[in-house]
Amino acid sequence: MTGVVILLALILFSIFGPMLSDYNPNRRAGGPHVMPSQEHVLGTTRMGKDVFTQLAYGGRISLTVGFGAGLTAALIGLAIGISAGYFGGRVDDILTFFVNVVLVLPGLPLIIVIATMVETASPWVIGAVLAATGWGWSARTIRTQTLSLRTREFVLSAELMGEKKWRIILVEIFPNMLSFFMSGLVLGTIAAILAEAALEFIGLGDPNAITWGTMLFWAQNNLALQSNAWWEIWPPCIAIMLTGAALVMVNFSVDEITNPQLRASRKIGLIRKFLSSRGRSADVF
Repeated sequence: MTGVVILLALILFSIFGPMLSDYNPNRRAGGPHVMPSQEHVLGTTRMGKDVFTQLAYGGRISLTVGFGAGLTAALIGLAIGISAGYFGGRVDDILTFFVNVVLVLPGLPLIIVIATMVETASPWVIGAVLAATGWGWSARTIRTQTLSLRTREFVLSAELMGEKKWRIILVEIFPNMLSFFMSGLVLGTIAAILAEAALEFIGLGDPNAITWGTMLFWAQNNLALQSNAWWEIWPPCIAIMLTGAALVMVNFSVDEITNPQLRASRKIGLIRKFLSSRGRSADVF
């Protein structure tokens, strides 16, 4: 719940934050490097742009690119992994070949090459490349799990009853893949947000776009650290850090909810702690 609350707060801030500001993120709103005040809640940049406004607008693109790339990669990995593991045979050979090809494709160097070819890579180009190259590990994990599930009694029973393959995949197999799907989604989203911010920070993205990465890029170029303008650097850094932390919390919770063994071990740990606090023995566990 903590992760969900933090994530919802960041999303709502990105959606409604610009409505709380009267400034344009691309235009001068005050003097250079004005400290946080009532007029400028998070201060201004060296170019006089309002940091609060840029943070809100930047969250829209950064979160959209991150969630879009993570969700796309997770869905591709889920579809290919289940198909390869369930159908087997030649289908498995062909899909596994593509998975191996994707696994050896370096995502960040590929984006760097594309950025040099198109002069400036927009956040959407970065997200598309990350989505196209980030589903390999998820697909391999799901394929391995599907290979073990397709010989289970409930899958064989559904096949003997004449259920259609698509229904077996959606109703019988997919629910057992929820934790793997969420793990791929969360890790892919975190990787996309960090990669997009890192590439724009080193100048390979579009400097005219307003994202958390470009905020750090301009802060570095404007010598914010040397000028002791901490308010230009910390807001995007904290936003990226909170997003990653919230997604990791959600990932741990979903893994525990969908894994009965983890739920049982947590309950046993809570009971042991309770008995120990009361001075009773917990050797029975």
